[in-house]
Amino acid sequence: MGVEAHATNERVTGRRWTVRLDPVGRGRADVRVSCSRPACAAQVLPSAAAGRTAAIGHLKAHLRAGPAPRPSAQCACRAEECHTHIRPAGPRERPLPWRCGGAVVLAVITDREGRWWQVMECCSRCAAAHPTAKVVATAPAAEAPARSDGFRADTAASTPPGGIAPPGGPAATTPTFSAAGPHFSHSATAVPQQASAPRSGHGSDPRSAPRSTRPPRRRPPRGRIAQRLVPHDLRPVALRDELTELGELFRAYQARTEPDLAMLADLHARKAEAFHAWAEATADTGLRLDARRAEQAAATARLQHLHRIGQAPDGEGPAVARLLTAPAQWNHARSVLAHVAENAPLPGAEARLLVVMVTLRTAQSGIGNLVGQDIKGLPLSDPEQLVGQLVESGWLGLSGTVEELIASRPENPTQITVPSLTPDDDDPGPFTFGRKLRPKLSGWAQRVVGEKKLRKGKTEAGVRLLALALATGSDGEGRLGPGGEGIGVDTLSSWCAVDPGDLPALVDRLTAADWLAEADVTGTLLTGRLTERVLPLGCPLT
Repeated sequence: MGVEAHATNERVTGRRWTVRLDPVGRGRADVRVSCSRPACAAQVLPSAAAGRTAAIGHLKAHLRAGPAPRPSAQCACRAEECHTHIRPAGPRERPLPWRCGGAVVLAVITDREGRWWQVMECCSRCAAAHPTAKVVATAPAAEAPARSDGFRADTAASTPPGGIAPPGGPAATTPTFSAAGPHFSHSATAVPQQASAPRSGHGSDPRSAPRSTRPPRRRPPRGRIAQRLVPHDLRPVALRDELTELGELFRAYQARTEPDLAMLADLHARKAEAFHAWAEATADTGLRLDARRAEQAAATARLQHLHRIGQAPDGEGPAVARLLTAPAQWNHARSVLAHVAENAPLPGAEARLLVVMVTLRTAQSGIGNLVGQDIKGLPLSDPEQLVGQLVESGWLGLSGTVEELIASRPENPTQITVPSLTPDDDDPGPFTFGRKLRPKLSGWAQRVVGEKKLRKGKTEAGVRLLALALATGSDGEGRLGPGGEGIGVDTLSSWCAVDPGDLPALVDRLTAADWLAEADVTGTLLTGRLTERVLPLGCPLT
């Protein structure tokens, strides 16, 4: 009696769940971590940093304990009509059931603010289309299709003649999660299949023996791009070679650990041009539609790249309207902060903050004007005593008394001098910028330290010094440190004039004021990024 086996082409919808980080209430520092899976209860953590750590740990626990991605799963993002599942332009054209490519993977996608993490079961092509996607697991190779006689091709060789295949067939290969962390994308790995040996009968027929030992003639490997095979006889030959090379470049890009949107845009542009030529050579409407999709993908990737580096597309305004607009101005702002860190006359965060603001008022000539509101607007516990200490140290000179400075109004300002900044014939001074830039730098620093949420939160001097340091120590996207690798804890604590152990509390205050996102303080580094709200105040590292 034969064994009947039935194959099905139906695909199940991919799994998807989300872990979120939300504020508990307005003006509060504690946050709530929630998971969309029904068995997970919400947690309340005292700070955004602790909540982010708990959310990531909860997500990793799900990934370790959950099942591997299923080879037969359909992309979870198909319901949202992502650009890898674009419907045909013609209303009468038959829509494809799915437009997937590569192995089925589990991808983790996060938003730019670091407020949610979504796990999605999709194909590697869709994972590569998301700039923030990290692939954490890949499904094993799909089983071979069933034959018409009811036996599977992969079990025929292991089944004895006249016998019955064991239930479930050979053991499936279980994918493992990478110990080195998630990857940006993943390319499917082909599993070699061994040919089944011919079944032996009661006798052997000499006519069934091979007539020659000469190896079979093989064609050269065919190129493949976007799930299409490049024909051997495609002409011109240059077009065939271009399509083959593009397929290899796209597969190499999917294997990268980090995205490069500029490179991806160039690849899509080349693909659009090559597919247009292919469509002209073969009169294939589907190739023309793929060429248009490639043009759209190139434009989208190029726009995302410009937004990431803080530049504006042609004919548009800047992506981020910064208060200081040129790299030279950003470097001058950093030079002022570095000079104050090396030449501060008094210890403590309050003295450091006052010295920064006075230095920016007198940076070009060593002479400037101050009014009482300039001093009283800073978070100083005893401004009159602090100004008196600067005068006694000889670093600051006043045209009147300290009491007159504190009581002065805009219509009658007090003239101040900083002898160490006054240029002469032998010493032009520590700064090289001109008179027009000095008020811009002073206004920028005043906007940072007097920012609305910092002022309303009554943050202390150390928090505002940290805000100045991070504004000048992030890249165009707001990521802290060169290349987003973070800033040294010792450097920040020295600049803010606080102990390294007090730095996490300052970071929490900036996070609560919506200055920082994804902040994480380790023993040596502070990582994270500035929020979108304060990017205009940043001076990107160049």
